[in-house]
Amino acid sequence: MNAIPRKQRAMVRKGIKLGLSAEIDQGVDRFFLAYSTSVHRLGTPVFPKSYFRVIKEVFGDECEIRIIVRGDEVIAGVLSFYFRDEVLPYYGGGMPAARECAGNDFMYWNLMQAAAARGCRIFDFGRSKLGTGAFDFKKNWGFEPTPLAYEYRLYASNELPDNNPLNPKYQLFIKMWRKLPIGLANFLGPYVVRNLG
Repeated sequence: MNAIPRKQRAMVRKGIKLGLSAEIDQGVDRFFLAYSTSVHRLGTPVFPKSYFRVIKEVFGDECEIRIIVRGDEVIAGVLSFYFRDEVLPYYGGGMPAARECAGNDFMYWNLMQAAAARGCRIFDFGRSKLGTGAFDFKKNWGFEPTPLAYEYRLYASNELPDNNPLNPKYQLFIKMWRKLPIGLANFLGPYVVRNLG
Protein backbone atom coordinates (compact mmCIF):
# COMPACT_ATOMS: atom_id res chain seq x y z
CA MET A 1 0.00 0.00 0.00
CA ASN A 2 2.85 2.41 0.82
CA ALA A 3 4.21 2.06 -2.73
CA ILE A 4 1.07 3.76 -4.09
CA PRO A 5 1.20 7.57 -4.31
CA ARG A 6 -0.71 9.28 -1.49
CA LYS A 7 -3.77 10.53 -3.43
CA GLN A 8 -4.22 7.20 -5.19
CA ARG A 9 -3.79 5.34 -1.91
CA ALA A 10 -6.63 7.42 -0.45
CA MET A 11 -8.89 6.25 -3.30
CA VAL A 12 -8.02 2.60 -2.65
CA ARG A 13 -8.74 3.05 1.06
CA LYS A 14 -12.09 4.62 0.17
CA GLY A 15 -13.06 1.47 -1.76
CA ILE A 16 -11.98 -0.72 1.14
CA LYS A 17 -13.93 1.39 3.63
CA LEU A 18 -17.06 1.20 1.47
CA GLY A 19 -16.98 -2.61 1.58
CA LEU A 20 -15.87 -3.45 -1.96
CA SER A 21 -14.68 -6.98 -2.63
CA ALA A 22 -13.51 -9.02 -5.61
CA GLU A 23 -14.88 -12.20 -7.15
CA ILE A 24 -13.47 -14.30 -9.98
CA ASP A 25 -15.94 -15.26 -12.72
CA GLN A 26 -15.67 -18.09 -15.22
CA GLY A 27 -18.48 -16.54 -17.29
CA VAL A 28 -18.56 -13.15 -18.97
CA ASP A 29 -22.04 -11.82 -18.11
CA ARG A 30 -21.20 -9.57 -15.16
CA PHE A 31 -17.98 -8.41 -16.82
CA PHE A 32 -19.86 -7.55 -20.01
CA LEU A 33 -22.40 -5.55 -18.02
CA ALA A 34 -19.65 -3.37 -16.50
CA TYR A 35 -17.57 -3.14 -19.68
CA SER A 36 -20.43 -2.36 -22.06
CA THR A 37 -21.85 0.24 -19.65
CA SER A 38 -18.45 1.90 -19.43
CA VAL A 39 -17.74 2.07 -23.17
CA HIS A 40 -21.30 3.25 -23.83
CA ARG A 41 -20.70 6.12 -21.41
CA LEU A 42 -17.56 6.97 -23.44
CA GLY A 43 -19.54 6.89 -26.69
CA THR A 44 -17.71 3.85 -28.07
CA PRO A 45 -19.30 0.81 -29.77
CA VAL A 46 -18.82 -2.42 -27.83
CA PHE A 47 -17.51 -5.78 -29.02
CA PRO A 48 -20.04 -8.63 -28.91
CA LYS A 49 -20.34 -10.59 -25.66
CA SER A 50 -19.39 -13.73 -27.62
CA TYR A 51 -15.95 -12.19 -28.33
CA PHE A 52 -15.14 -12.16 -24.61
CA ARG A 53 -16.59 -15.65 -24.14
CA VAL A 54 -14.24 -16.99 -26.85
CA ILE A 55 -11.24 -15.17 -25.33
CA LYS A 56 -11.95 -16.79 -21.97
CA GLU A 57 -12.36 -20.24 -23.56
CA VAL A 58 -9.18 -19.99 -25.67
CA PHE A 59 -6.90 -18.59 -22.96
CA GLY A 60 -8.37 -20.59 -20.06
CA ASP A 61 -6.52 -20.02 -16.78
CA GLU A 62 -4.23 -17.45 -18.43
CA CYS A 63 -7.28 -15.19 -18.73
CA GLU A 64 -8.99 -14.00 -15.58
CA ILE A 65 -12.26 -12.13 -15.13
CA ARG A 66 -12.30 -10.19 -11.87
CA ILE A 67 -15.54 -8.56 -10.74
CA ILE A 68 -15.72 -5.88 -8.06
CA VAL A 69 -18.92 -5.96 -6.03
CA ARG A 70 -20.53 -4.11 -3.16
CA GLY A 71 -22.79 -6.75 -1.66
CA ASP A 72 -24.67 -8.13 -4.69
CA GLU A 73 -24.15 -4.99 -6.80
CA VAL A 74 -21.68 -5.15 -9.70
CA ILE A 75 -19.36 -2.14 -9.49
CA ALA A 76 -16.59 -2.89 -12.00
CA GLY A 77 -14.92 -5.68 -13.93
CA VAL A 78 -11.61 -6.38 -15.63
CA LEU A 79 -10.47 -9.11 -18.02
CA SER A 80 -6.72 -9.71 -17.60
CA PHE A 81 -4.14 -11.90 -19.29
CA TYR A 82 -1.30 -13.65 -17.46
CA PHE A 83 1.96 -14.52 -19.20
CA ARG A 84 5.03 -15.74 -17.33
CA ASP A 85 5.58 -13.19 -14.55
CA GLU A 86 3.35 -10.51 -16.06
CA VAL A 87 -0.29 -9.51 -15.80
CA LEU A 88 -2.03 -7.33 -18.37
CA PRO A 89 -5.47 -5.93 -17.48
CA TYR A 90 -6.70 -5.53 -21.06
CA TYR A 91 -10.45 -4.84 -20.92
CA GLY A 92 -11.99 -3.09 -17.96
CA GLY A 93 -14.98 -0.99 -17.10
CA GLY A 94 -17.18 0.22 -14.33
CA MET A 95 -20.78 0.96 -13.61
CA PRO A 96 -21.81 4.56 -12.77
CA ALA A 97 -21.49 3.69 -9.06
CA ALA A 98 -17.77 2.93 -9.55
CA ARG A 99 -16.93 6.62 -9.51
CA GLU A 100 -18.59 7.31 -6.16
CA CYS A 101 -17.02 4.33 -4.39
CA ALA A 102 -13.56 4.29 -6.06
CA GLY A 103 -14.45 1.01 -7.78
CA ASN A 104 -11.80 1.16 -10.50
CA ASP A 105 -9.09 2.21 -8.05
CA PHE A 106 -9.98 -0.68 -5.75
CA MET A 107 -10.18 -3.09 -8.73
CA TYR A 108 -6.65 -2.41 -10.00
CA TRP A 109 -5.18 -2.49 -6.49
CA ASN A 110 -6.93 -5.80 -5.86
CA LEU A 111 -5.63 -7.17 -9.17
CA MET A 112 -2.09 -6.04 -8.34
CA GLN A 113 -2.28 -7.88 -5.00
CA ALA A 114 -3.62 -11.07 -6.59
CA ALA A 115 -1.08 -10.97 -9.41
CA ALA A 116 1.80 -10.51 -6.95
CA ALA A 117 0.52 -13.48 -4.91
CA ARG A 118 0.50 -15.48 -8.16
CA GLY A 119 4.20 -14.61 -8.71
CA CYS A 120 3.86 -11.71 -11.14
CA ARG A 121 6.53 -9.03 -11.05
CA ILE A 122 5.25 -6.90 -13.94
CA PHE A 123 1.94 -5.06 -14.09
CA ASP A 124 1.43 -3.88 -17.67
CA PHE A 125 -1.22 -1.15 -17.51
CA GLY A 126 -1.42 -1.10 -21.32
CA ARG A 127 -1.34 1.76 -23.73
CA SER A 128 -3.20 5.05 -23.46
CA LYS A 129 -3.06 8.20 -25.49
CA LEU A 130 -1.40 11.23 -23.92
CA GLY A 131 -4.00 13.77 -22.82
CA THR A 132 -6.74 11.23 -22.04
CA GLY A 133 -8.35 10.36 -18.73
CA ALA A 134 -7.01 6.81 -18.98
CA PHE A 135 -3.44 8.11 -19.31
CA ASP A 136 -3.87 10.40 -16.28
CA PHE A 137 -5.47 7.61 -14.21
CA LYS A 138 -2.50 5.31 -14.84
CA LYS A 139 0.04 8.05 -14.16
CA ASN A 140 -1.65 8.72 -10.78
CA TRP A 141 -0.56 5.22 -9.75
CA GLY A 142 3.08 6.26 -10.13
CA PHE A 143 3.70 4.39 -13.36
CA GLU A 144 6.23 5.93 -15.73
CA PRO A 145 4.97 6.09 -19.33
CA THR A 146 7.03 4.47 -22.07
CA PRO A 147 6.52 5.73 -25.63
CA LEU A 148 5.52 3.00 -28.07
CA ALA A 149 6.78 2.90 -31.65
CA TYR A 150 4.49 1.70 -34.43
CA GLU A 151 5.21 0.79 -38.01
CA TYR A 152 2.55 1.12 -40.69
CA ARG A 153 2.19 -0.08 -44.25
CA LEU A 154 -0.27 2.04 -46.17
CA TYR A 155 -2.48 0.63 -48.91
CA ALA A 156 -4.42 2.92 -51.24
CA SER A 157 -3.65 5.89 -48.99
CA ASN A 158 -0.93 8.48 -48.49
CA GLU A 159 -1.52 9.16 -44.82
CA LEU A 160 -2.35 7.26 -41.65
CA PRO A 161 -6.03 6.98 -40.75
CA ASP A 162 -6.87 8.99 -37.64
CA ASN A 163 -9.20 6.46 -35.95
CA ASN A 164 -8.89 8.21 -32.64
CA PRO A 165 -11.78 9.22 -30.38
CA LEU A 166 -10.01 12.57 -29.86
CA ASN A 167 -10.39 13.28 -33.60
CA PRO A 168 -12.94 16.14 -33.94
CA LYS A 169 -14.71 14.41 -36.84
CA TYR A 170 -15.94 11.68 -34.43
CA GLN A 171 -17.36 14.00 -31.77
CA LEU A 172 -20.90 14.12 -33.18
CA PHE A 173 -20.99 10.31 -33.51
CA ILE A 174 -19.74 9.93 -29.91
CA LYS A 175 -22.41 12.31 -28.59
CA MET A 176 -25.14 10.48 -30.52
CA TRP A 177 -23.89 7.03 -29.41
CA ARG A 178 -24.02 8.07 -25.75
CA LYS A 179 -27.71 8.97 -26.15
CA LEU A 180 -28.67 5.53 -27.52
CA PRO A 181 -30.38 3.19 -25.05
CA ILE A 182 -27.68 0.78 -23.89
CA GLY A 183 -29.58 -2.28 -25.17
CA LEU A 184 -29.65 -0.79 -28.68
CA ALA A 185 -26.02 0.29 -28.43
CA ASN A 186 -24.98 -3.23 -27.38
CA PHE A 187 -26.98 -4.68 -30.30
CA LEU A 188 -25.54 -2.30 -32.92
CA GLY A 189 -22.02 -2.05 -31.47
CA PRO A 190 -20.64 -5.33 -32.85
CA TYR A 191 -21.74 -4.37 -36.37
CA VAL A 192 -20.11 -0.95 -36.12
CA VAL A 193 -16.88 -1.99 -34.38
CA ARG A 194 -15.92 -4.61 -36.97
CA ASN A 195 -15.62 -1.85 -39.56
CA LEU A 196 -13.33 0.36 -37.45
CA GLY A 197 -9.55 0.29 -37.49
